[in-house]
Amino acid sequence: MNKNKYLLLISSAGVLLLLVIAAVSENFFKEWHGIQASAKNPEGAIESRLRQVVNPNLRTADRCVTCHVGMAPGEQIASSLKVAAAHKPVFHSPSEMGCTVCHGGQGLATTRDDAHGTVAFWTEPMLPAKYAYAGCGTCHTPLGVPTSGVLANARKSFERLDCYACHRVDGRGGTIRVGGDVTGMEGPDLSATGIKGYNAEWYVGHVAKIASNEAWKNAFREIPDHERAALKVFLDTRMGASRLVEAKAEFNTLGCAGCHKVGNFGGDAGVDLSLSGFKDPNQVSFANVPGEHKLENWIKQHFRSPVSTVSGSQMPALGLKEDQIDLLTMYVLSLRRRTLPDVYLPKDRVRAMRFGAREFVADGEGIYAAVCTACHGASGGGTRFPGLVPNPSITNPDFLELASDEFIAQTIIKGRSGRPMLAWGERENGLSADEVAALVAYIRKLGGGVQAKPDPLPRIWAKGDTTSGGRLYTANCAGCHGALGEGRDGPAIGNKPFLDIVSDTYLTETISRGRRGTTMQGFATGSVIRRSLTPSEIEAIVVYLRSIGTK
Repeated sequence: MNKNKYLLLISSAGVLLLLVIAAVSENFFKEWHGIQASAKNPEGAIESRLRQVVNPNLRTADRCVTCHVGMAPGEQIASSLKVAAAHKPVFHSPSEMGCTVCHGGQGLATTRDDAHGTVAFWTEPMLPAKYAYAGCGTCHTPLGVPTSGVLANARKSFERLDCYACHRVDGRGGTIRVGGDVTGMEGPDLSATGIKGYNAEWYVGHVAKIASNEAWKNAFREIPDHERAALKVFLDTRMGASRLVEAKAEFNTLGCAGCHKVGNFGGDAGVDLSLSGFKDPNQVSFANVPGEHKLENWIKQHFRSPVSTVSGSQMPALGLKEDQIDLLTMYVLSLRRRTLPDVYLPKDRVRAMRFGAREFVADGEGIYAAVCTACHGASGGGTRFPGLVPNPSITNPDFLELASDEFIAQTIIKGRSGRPMLAWGERENGLSADEVAALVAYIRKLGGGVQAKPDPLPRIWAKGDTTSGGRLYTANCAGCHGALGEGRDGPAIGNKPFLDIVSDTYLTETISRGRRGTTMQGFATGSVIRRSLTPSEIEAIVVYLRSIGTK
């Protein structure tokens, strides 16, 4: 009996000791106690306690300000420690929005690793500081973002015209000119003109000041139309997160939307990227990913070598440069659009979600870059990736001479079944008739302005025997185009949507003349390894193609 009493006494004392140790550790030895001990407010030392930001509407309760005390709401706290510094100026108040909405991490945690989400099995680690602006994608959907080349030219115009002298953008510029009446002149901050708007008649006002103000004659010059157009692009894309806009421009430029859906637009050949910024790093394989097991490293390696990163991936290795990969990584991490109460939905997100506003510039160049470049190349010359069916040139002059605007437009609208070419005019939120027309015009522009020759004949006119046409096709065409025209090194010419819109003139002329710059040689002229085909034989092949296109 006494032994049991002693055992109970010892175990109780042990439990009490553990509770004391836990209490002391929690209240005196946690890192945040030391941080708060270094901080002061106007009255002196601050009270050492847990601090938090709670926003029930956003379902956030963040204790990040327990360490980052300079960001705590309702307090004026200063510290010599960087971690306790105030938040840099932003468009949203951290005291209202909290921290994890933008930055990710584990809001209820009170230790560094737990709060940053770098512990095992936490599904949403904090965004790296390098990609902090990716958090803007939680709420915002930048619209009308141009290609990288157009954006770079706009930025250069803003710099070349010395606009930074008077205006500040993302903390840069706004230098006050000295001398004369210009001393103290500084224009408005333009960092958020793409969101807040700006006076579209600013140039008229500037020119008027040249005539009425002597100081302006030395500070401002008239600007050519093309430069003003570039400045408009620059102002329209100032959304307070320039690097993120550049990242989205890179995504638009490479034609990623041709295969991947983001929001309510894009292809379905690849995975839907709409929430790829929330990808759980615990659910991906890091077997072939060098460096730390972090999501950003996995994304970068996937861009470098898709197949080795994801077994069975159909995405080709695009040969991207490291700065391109860095931008695309930021963009992928930014795809983290949460469901938000209407009061928190920004205008750009509403326009994209409810009115189908384009996230890329919806002119011919912008549309082509967004959906066509990945397969057909930036110049329209086609692409060829190891292990994948080649994608044809759509700017070849031989093609453009035979392809009418209607043929190209219908190809875009109806696509090619069984091929990567989607029916862009028949998809939900697909391309409108005006957008298709702009795209056709841009393709012709890429091809040097070559126009289609008029064709007085009906669409189907070829005559011939199907059986003999089949023998001729097998002997001369199947090696490149497949036994049933399904496509190999050559395009799929037995594809029913293709045959439903193509003319016999297009087919006979292509077979007769060939296609410059490709392996397609003209069969009207023989070679050392094959004889020439007569017009009637070529017509028989076309008749045979029509027959297999109905199967």
